[in-house]
Amino acid sequence: MTNNNDKLIAEISKIRQILEKIYIAEKPNTDWNAANAYMWLSEIKSFKAIQTVNAIPLELLKGIDQNITSLYENTERFSKSLPANNALLWGARGMGKSSLIKGVHSKLSKISDTKLILIEIHREDIKDLPEILYALKKQNQINFIVFCDDLSFDNEDTTYKSLKTALEGGIEGRPSNVVFYATSNRRHLMAREMIDNETSTAINPSEAIEEKVSLSDRFGLWIGFHNCSQDHYLSMINAYAKYFKINIENDDLKEKAISWAAGRGSRSGRVAWQFITDLAAKNGINIT
Repeated sequence: MTNNNDKLIAEISKIRQILEKIYIAEKPNTDWNAANAYMWLSEIKSFKAIQTVNAIPLELLKGIDQNITSLYENTERFSKSLPANNALLWGARGMGKSSLIKGVHSKLSKISDTKLILIEIHREDIKDLPEILYALKKQNQINFIVFCDDLSFDNEDTTYKSLKTALEGGIEGRPSNVVFYATSNRRHLMAREMIDNETSTAINPSEAIEEKVSLSDRFGLWIGFHNCSQDHYLSMINAYAKYFKINIENDDLKEKAISWAAGRGSRSGRVAWQFITDLAAKNGINIT
């Protein structure tokens, strides 16, 4: 019986070695000169070049001037291979969190002496972060912004523990050529009830809370986004209309914009962009 088990284990080991060789042979090499932005594809454990990033010019992001300055300065230092913080952009929906990250990268990637690459990773692929960081660390002539949009964690999800370790870099530390930027509607990346549930069942409630909120502490830079006022909303509309040369009277533009926001039940940068998209189409203007 023992001999049979040994033979079975030996055969399984051979099969595994063959499969590993096939995987390594088929795994595509990444051409880091092909683009300034890439997406991580978990199914093939590799990066896909993105030739055109949907980035909005920074001058069109209105009402978040301090946020723009904070992230731009942090990223500018990073682009010069100087120390920089991981950044968490949190707060109100549709207020330009992901647009700010893409806009800052778009501007700096054009003027930076060192190549600056944006890599998007999906929320469900956070588990791959250690592998991603290991691959990027070897490209020490390039600076990488790893970006995860709409990052949050729910009950029964323990991925956040892996993220905490990856942000700190474990025993080796985070690679100096990588920063991690994330957007979230939640300040601590977790639902309030998730933290409350942990508190109610823990022997030491304060320790349970610390375990949860310590994830956001891994981000040295916190940038908050709040619901915009009507004045800020209209300033976004006016900026878009001017930039895309939409010929409309100011009073008419204001009335239509307010009516659009009322129909959506909210005011935000996203709502402003959706209104301008509709208005431009009606005027025969292509803004894509």
